[in-house]
Amino acid sequence: MVLTDPRAIRALAHPARQQVIDELYNGKVLTATECAKLAGLTPSAMSYHLRALERWGIVERAEESPDGRERPWRAPAARLVISSQSTGAGRLAGQALMRTSAERILEQFQQLPATDPWDDVSTMSRSRLWLTHEEARQFNQELEDLVERYRKGRSQSTHPAAARQVSTLLAVVPTGDPPANTGPAT
Repeated sequence: MVLTDPRAIRALAHPARQQVIDELYNGKVLTATECAKLAGLTPSAMSYHLRALERWGIVERAEESPDGRERPWRAPAARLVISSQSTGAGRLAGQALMRTSAERILEQFQQLPATDPWDDVSTMSRSRLWLTHEEARQFNQELEDLVERYRKGRSQSTHPAAARQVSTLLAVVPTGDPPANTGPAT
């Protein structure tokens, strides 16, 4: 699922929505009540958020539950990508999403016990690269392809027995003023 409409991107800006989206796009199928517990909201408030996300196709209703009382929700795709932040509203929503995502990764770092045997794969890296516009596009694509290679066919319910959930956060952001006569080719 690739979001390009700033209004759809803005629909992601609420932290409770992001928490639920994160679980649904990890392969979970959850009812509004289960989503509400995750986000610390009432079921009616969460239903409002889920319907708002549904309007943009970000989540969808799954098949009815066996008891028929509450229909669960699921992700309509394997992953969610924010593609366009070219408008002010889209950029602000993208920044809010990045801020919340970074905070959640930091919380996971803090919760990781010092004696965790997987601590050796826990890492954070920040780099500054000098790339042309085309190289930045290629870099983005290669990162996405790499993540997809490891994510493909794996979810909460379908993964190798020894697998453990690992969170990643990738951001490629141009900094500073662009040099004269640069940017996308026209």
